[in-house]
Amino acid sequence: MMIITVGNTKGGVGKTTLAVSLAIARALAGRDVWLIDGDRQGTAQTAISIRAENGVSPGIACATYPDGPTLRSQVQQQASKFDDIIIDAGGRDSTALRAALVLSDVLLVPFAPRSYDVWALGDMAALVDEARSVRDGLRSVAVLNLADPGGNSVDNDEAAAAVADVPQFEYLATPIRRRKAFANATGAGLSVQEMKPMDKKATAELSALEKALF
Repeated sequence: MMIITVGNTKGGVGKTTLAVSLAIARALAGRDVWLIDGDRQGTAQTAISIRAENGVSPGIACATYPDGPTLRSQVQQQASKFDDIIIDAGGRDSTALRAALVLSDVLLVPFAPRSYDVWALGDMAALVDEARSVRDGLRSVAVLNLADPGGNSVDNDEAAAAVADVPQFEYLATPIRRRKAFANATGAGLSVQEMKPMDKKATAELSALEKALF
């Protein structure tokens, strides 16, 4: 069983889209998945509700716990029922994010190719240090999200260099580019793997990220 938190204290970096996409990808691979929405906005829960209303299979178990102590106790009680747990932690330093970090095997930090997103990695690094003082073995990875769809390697190179300056993180060379397919899929409660017609580039990017994480 693996617990992954998709988190960043910076908002607008595409955390929910990645969390929903990964949860569905794991379910499509035959895993029992629990998606936890740790954000008061409840966007991940909304996406999964739309999926359920449309009768899309496989169904995804989803719960909303924006409160840290509740999130912690529920995960501790229910974790053994699932193969994978994916937690979407809100875009700020919250009790839910802190609780999730102590519970997780992996922290995935998406960041956009903009300087102020890279600076936010420093905030996350401090939270990683704090979590590791309580729990050994937290793997912390950063991935470039919402990257230029033109394949501009300069963005990727600069992102990799920026992450190299933050020793708490491992840089995953599996960027997710800014593609309409991701937003359209999440809005319908789907993964890009399920969209018709399929965006092969988006699907390949998600598959590469999933493989790097799991």
